Parts: sequence; C-alpha cells; structure tokens
Amino acid sequence: MTTAAQTTTIEEFLKLPETKPPSEFINGEIITKPMPQGQHSLIQIELCQAINQVANPNKIAKAFPELRCTFSGASIIPDIAVFRWSRIPLETSGKIANRFTIYPDWAIEVLSPDQRQIKVLSNLLHCSRHGTELGWLIDPEAESILIIDANQRVEILSGNSRLAILNGVELELTAKQVFDWLTLD
Repeated sequence: MTTAAQTTTIEEFLKLPETKPPSEFINGEIITKPMPQGQHSLIQIELCQAINQVANPNKIAKAFPELRCTFSGASIIPDIAVFRWSRIPLETSGKIANRFTIYPDWAIEVLSPDQRQIKVLSNLLHCSRHGTELGWLIDPEAESILIIDANQRVEILSGNSRLAILNGVELELTAKQVFDWLTLD
C-alpha cells in the first residue's frame, strides 16, 4: 500500500476520480490498494462463491468483491464486503444501488505480499467500531486468519480451527479449507 497526497475531508476525496488500482480514505489519508495477485484473487473468488452459495438462496446475505463502502468518515474497499439482505441499499426501482454509504456486516481482507498488515487492520477496526459484526484478515503467507468480532476481540486461527461466520450464514469453514483453495489439483 502506498499513501498518496493528503486530503482534508472525505467529501474532497469522494470528488476525486477513481484510480486504478483503487484508493481508500481512512484516518485522513488516501491509501492506494495494491493490485491483487494470484493467491489473493483465488481466495477472494472462492470465498465469495462459498458465502453466496449458502446465503443467497434464502436471502440471508450477499458477498460483494471490491465494493466501495463509505461510512463514518472513511471510504474503504474491502476485498469482500458481506451485507445482510435486508441492509443492501436499493434504488426506488428495486435495483441495487451503486453507492453503498453504510458499513458492511462482515468485512474480509486478504493480505497481499506488499501490503502492510497495520493499514488493513486499521480498516477492519474502523468497520468494527462503526457496526460491522465480523472482520477477517486472511494472511496467505502465514496461512492464518485474524478474526475481529463486534466487540473488537481478536483471535488468530489456522489449521483445522473452525472460523467464525456471520450469524445466520450457514457455512462451516476452517482455515485449512480456505488455504487448500490455493492448491490446484
């Protein structure tokens, strides 16, 4: 992650054109997200599919990859943002809104090799302080997953440890299962 020029307000940041890779605004800083690489991308897509496979049919929740969420003075782009079905912003026509100005119910970040863990953790803690029920920081290199609950309690899980999942989403998953996705047989 690199830090770009400072801006004074979230409003000024939101007026800037989108960048590639995208930038986030948190704690008064503009931070450029690194481009996802192979392991990051594979975990992201597999996890989105696993969540949506069990949560979509009963309209429990929906997982979105790389969705900008702007709330409480920050504008972040979790690698996966999961929203309870009833909280997904809609237009008056019933179509999904383009702008999400609310916190995700479950924010998931996958650490990239050149990413600073403290910056990503800062995003997850911001989410937790402002209503997010669950946060994950997935570290493919360490094969561990840091879990942050709604009370900002932190736990690090690996191996066959069963992962905390958003309440109501009927998914059983271990850290090992997540990292097994990286081995293509």
